[in-house]
Amino acid sequence: MVLPSGFALPPLPFLLVLVAAVGVAAAALYRTRPRVTSRVVVALAPWMVVGASLYALYQVDAVPDVVRPLVGAPAVYLATFSFAGLVWAAASPFPADRWSLPSTPGVLVLTGAVTAGGVVGGALRIGLDRGGLLLGPPLAALAVSLVLATAVWIIARSYSTDAAAAAGAGWLVLLGHTLDGISTAVGTTLGFAEQTPLSRVLIEVGGELVTLPFLGPAWLFVLVKVALAAAIVVYIGEYAAADPQRGFLLLGGVAAVGLGPGAHNLVLFAIA
Repeated sequence: MVLPSGFALPPLPFLLVLVAAVGVAAAALYRTRPRVTSRVVVALAPWMVVGASLYALYQVDAVPDVVRPLVGAPAVYLATFSFAGLVWAAASPFPADRWSLPSTPGVLVLTGAVTAGGVVGGALRIGLDRGGLLLGPPLAALAVSLVLATAVWIIARSYSTDAAAAAGAGWLVLLGHTLDGISTAVGTTLGFAEQTPLSRVLIEVGGELVTLPFLGPAWLFVLVKVALAAAIVVYIGEYAAADPQRGFLLLGGVAAVGLGPGAHNLVLFAIA
């Protein structure tokens, strides 16, 4: 089994609603054909945090029953895609290569940041009300991830023109997967168990070799995540230079599978 524990489809009525919502968003994006640029990919980052934070709330039973089936995994990521996709489609007539409004990246990052701020703020309030708010380790994991990902990005960009072609999207890929690795490592020291079987194997192997301060037995998992992310940035960066539309879309997908779990870990550790 390679899927994370807790990975299950919602009941049929909710699944049908979810499929319809995803279909509408996909149709809107297909019809508008928005440009995909490095800035658009980075602007989608807050939306990735929205889905991740909602799943953390689901895990601590802090979601109303009426919407609970829609915020489990993988339903929450499909639901988030539906909202973000509609916003993206609506903003598609605007320029995609600048931040200032009106622009596609500007609209995406503004709406995503407001939504993410509300969800994360609500999660922290719940953690505080329950008397279990823990900010130190998550903030330390975020700070270390930002420094490490930026350092690796500077090195990769300096030595590889392909990595440089990935621009901000390449940095987001590195940040997302570094955050996933570092936050997982911090979680092992806090007593949280890794949910993904393959990741759990890497942690177990690392623990058999040596246990490091701060990273615990997950140091090997962190190393593999960062190395793979750097390799992907170099490889897809070349593709993005030749075909920006598909290349940056692919980088966005890779960034999401790192940033989503990483942000989820931070919120879960803070409130659980």
